[in-house]
Amino acid sequence: MASAAEQLARNLNFGTFAKAKALQQRIWFTLGALLVYRLGTYIPVPGIDPDAYAQTFQNASQGIFGMFDMFAGGAVQRMAIFALNLIPYITASIVVQVITTASPRLEALRKEGESGRRKLNQYTRYLAVLFCAVQAYGIAIGLESSQGVVINPGWFFRVSTVITLVGGTMFLMWLGEQITSRGIGNGISLIIFAGIVANLPATIVQTLELTRTGGIAGFWSILLPLIAILVIAVIVFFERAQRRLLIQYPKRQVGNKMFQGDTSHLPLKLNTSGVIPVIFGSSLLLLPATIASFASQGDAPQWLQVTAALLGRGQPLYLILFAVLIIFFAFFYTSIVFNPTDTADNLKRSGGFIPGIRPGERTAQYIDYVLTRITVIGALYLTVVALIPELIHSQLNVSQFIGGTSLLIIVTVTLDTVTQIQSHLIAQQYEGLVKRSRLGSKRK
Repeated sequence: MASAAEQLARNLNFGTFAKAKALQQRIWFTLGALLVYRLGTYIPVPGIDPDAYAQTFQNASQGIFGMFDMFAGGAVQRMAIFALNLIPYITASIVVQVITTASPRLEALRKEGESGRRKLNQYTRYLAVLFCAVQAYGIAIGLESSQGVVINPGWFFRVSTVITLVGGTMFLMWLGEQITSRGIGNGISLIIFAGIVANLPATIVQTLELTRTGGIAGFWSILLPLIAILVIAVIVFFERAQRRLLIQYPKRQVGNKMFQGDTSHLPLKLNTSGVIPVIFGSSLLLLPATIASFASQGDAPQWLQVTAALLGRGQPLYLILFAVLIIFFAFFYTSIVFNPTDTADNLKRSGGFIPGIRPGERTAQYIDYVLTRITVIGALYLTVVALIPELIHSQLNVSQFIGGTSLLIIVTVTLDTVTQIQSHLIAQQYEGLVKRSRLGSKRK
């Protein structure tokens, strides 16, 4: 028999959405915030010759800068105030989370609740400012080393560039938080999602032009869309896949009546970490790769030029590090968002148990065992989806926007946002049913 939530979900329609005024306001706010973000990607950093920079970027667009530009929504191509996007903030979040697991003081702070999380978020912001300043200064030095890009090189340009890029990233951090609290969906993910989607039309046109001019063989023009559709289908399948553990509740007596024990399921997602491992892995790779690529221009040491080449997109070292980071963060982030011990304790307090497993510590061990096994499959799925299109890209030199990382972000964020919209609609419909039942009881 379907649950009440499933029955409500089946009854959702356009009429339900039309009545959900609060949800409509959240959607409009989200769209307005994303529009502000897109406008900011067209405001250039002062002191740069646009034509000279466009030529410099064109020469390096197929490398790591193309990957960076994908996350920045085209802002790197125009060297806009949002060129760094949210990469420094994501990197800072990774560092703080790793340190938190190793520091008892920060771990205790995380368990304090809302006040503790606010302090950790504040530390993350401070660290993001530091990372952003370092990257911005590296970009300023790199721009000055490029012939004719900077109109008036010097400390004034470097300081103004650092202030501009740091300010742009800080504004995006604030905007993402506003989307999360006042809009719909995760603000950070939606900003990255909006940048990728905004460049899809140009990507399709570029790919078709390469096919027309012979840059891509004719059969690849048919095979690439099929690969993209297959990757999307695989992503949807794995993101929806669950391992359901049977939970049984004992019989209970209320007054003189004996109620039969109920059963339910504990759903464990095959990919509990979502798209976070891919974003985190890309972010950590972009930080050293960007600095090495900019610093290797001009009269740079031989080892720095070799490092920049090895960290280039599609290179073996880049692919190996990317795979290792994805697998690591798949396990790491899963351990953060899902605690088997807490879940087992909650089941024990509510009287639930897994058949054949003793409540308490044995239940926690069993849940951890199952979660670890399915996380292995989830991590391998993320790695394959992210790396196979990278290999195709390195062979064909097609746009960086046609890749597993971009498709994974688009599909995952879309599924998450649609799920949140559906949850709001179910809550709206449930509130309507409660009000009608109260009115009916009053009339009786």
